[in-house]
Amino acid sequence: METETGTSIRDTVRQENNGVRSAPSFFVVPGATVKRVMDDHKSEVFDAVETAYRLHGSGQSVNPDSYFLRYPDKPSSRIIALPAHLGGQVQKSGIKWISSFPENRSSNLARASAVLILNDPTTGYPIACIEASLISATRTAASAALAAENISPDPFKGTLGVIGTGVIARTTVEWLLFRKWKFNKVNLYDVDRGEAEQFGNWLRDVHDLEAVIHDRLDDAVTESSLILFATTTLEPYFSDEKLFSHSPTVLHLSLRDICPNVILASQNIVDDVEHSLKAKTSLHLAEMEVGNRDFVAGTLVDVLEKKVEFVNDRPRIFSPFGLGVLDLGVGNFVYEAARSAGSAMELPHFFSNSSRW
Repeated sequence: METETGTSIRDTVRQENNGVRSAPSFFVVPGATVKRVMDDHKSEVFDAVETAYRLHGSGQSVNPDSYFLRYPDKPSSRIIALPAHLGGQVQKSGIKWISSFPENRSSNLARASAVLILNDPTTGYPIACIEASLISATRTAASAALAAENISPDPFKGTLGVIGTGVIARTTVEWLLFRKWKFNKVNLYDVDRGEAEQFGNWLRDVHDLEAVIHDRLDDAVTESSLILFATTTLEPYFSDEKLFSHSPTVLHLSLRDICPNVILASQNIVDDVEHSLKAKTSLHLAEMEVGNRDFVAGTLVDVLEKKVEFVNDRPRIFSPFGLGVLDLGVGNFVYEAARSAGSAMELPHFFSNSSRW
């Protein structure tokens, strides 16, 4: 039997037994290929997100802190490194390097751009560089959809509220619709009304949904049973607990919209407790205020394993920090699917001097 490089498995085993091993092949997976794979395999991508969560919840992962490169002269911009390892059936390590430059939007350029590096678990060698902006948005959106259907008292129907109408919001709506949510209306609010109008046109033209653009945040919130926060705010501003008196399900993807008093009055679900309660997120600020974490009901894995008992007289808020293991899970699926289809670009002799002698 031949390997992909033309070396027989018997020869490979003999080489390894003799202490000789060649560097693994290195592949590049461009954005067009990533999009094609994910468009063609949405159910498998969704499963990859859930699998990554379950592996992380069972201790079969390593997910260190994210590392932030910030600029003193551009405080709104940053580049983040998310290293991680997934065990189980994935067995990959890697790192996502993702930038966030909000000023890009003034030139109609996406705010975020990213690459994902995958590493071979046996040698540690990098084996792939994958365009990861879509992977990053997708893992965030798919995880939100997974949470929504598991923490909502009456899932897959209702009125959706979208606060912050950028790429993450659009991708999340696409995944909610893919998971068969039926919305009688979508309420939109953005500080940039032009952004909200574009979003509304997209909802009407592409998905045939009724979209209402609100001038007041309060109206978009109180008229919605499922609320998505996907803004770029750096500090909490949503402080009126009465606006959640109808006990909505809240997808708090931007992590810093909701003030501590509202967090403390709600039932809170996170993706990872240690990660979500740091870096001055809304939950971190709530912890600093009360000195404990009792207001966190559990993780999304706890929800999936039926370890959390929900109450219907308070809002349910999902605040995901965004774990690197999710990027690995989705990225590894894309990598393997692209290689299987022959659409990953191999770079021969990428490691030109890998032998010790």
